[in-house]
Amino acid sequence: MRQQDYMDVRESADRATFESRLIRFAQAMDFGIVTAALAIERPGRSATFEVVGNVPQGFIDASRSMERVDRDPVHKRLKSWHVPFSYDQSLYVEEDAADLWESQAPWGYRTGIAMALHLPGGRHFLLGVDRPEPLPTDDAQLTRMVADLQLLAVYAQETANRVLVEPEAPAEPLEKLSPREREVLQWTRDGKSSWAVGQILGLSEHSVNFHLRNACRKLGVAGKHMAVLKAISLRLI
Repeated sequence: MRQQDYMDVRESADRATFESRLIRFAQAMDFGIVTAALAIERPGRSATFEVVGNVPQGFIDASRSMERVDRDPVHKRLKSWHVPFSYDQSLYVEEDAADLWESQAPWGYRTGIAMALHLPGGRHFLLGVDRPEPLPTDDAQLTRMVADLQLLAVYAQETANRVLVEPEAPAEPLEKLSPREREVLQWTRDGKSSWAVGQILGLSEHSVNFHLRNACRKLGVAGKHMAVLKAISLRLI
């Protein structure tokens, strides 16, 4: 794929353009079907899903069963795997879900490549391409396909976060976070303890906790982890 193909996806200005460019990209990879989804999990609220692509409507109608989602080996891998993977009939047979493959194959879902990016703030970007024809048996060709999809996912997730959902607006005006409070939250987001953040920033642990308490108060939340999640959802960090 050309670098410009990736940039076109990344620079999509709206949902329709994003979807059409994803479809064009997938077709250039010899895949007739592409699906991209942004799942957002927020504390105390139901998860939301925004989906683009060219999934056949008949397949959508036939696959609404929650039991199907729970049994589907591709869906199960997308929940926890962080690397791309391919599927075909053998995967479904191995996991005692051959009937699911049989039901989806007529719609073009015989083989494909999928991956998930598990992002901060409870966001998950899922990307898959599917087709009736077998995947290449040549290792170099298949590796190139997987690499193309992995790079596409990196570009596409940025666009999905920009064009598929609106930033969560605060219910009331928030007191502005100080640069130090944002810095402390950023390191906390990265999994650092208050002691470790203090070592990085040259502060005492007491000072780090002071800034965290102030950030929690300004964001209207009860703890530092909730503060991080809210700051991410408001695009403050």
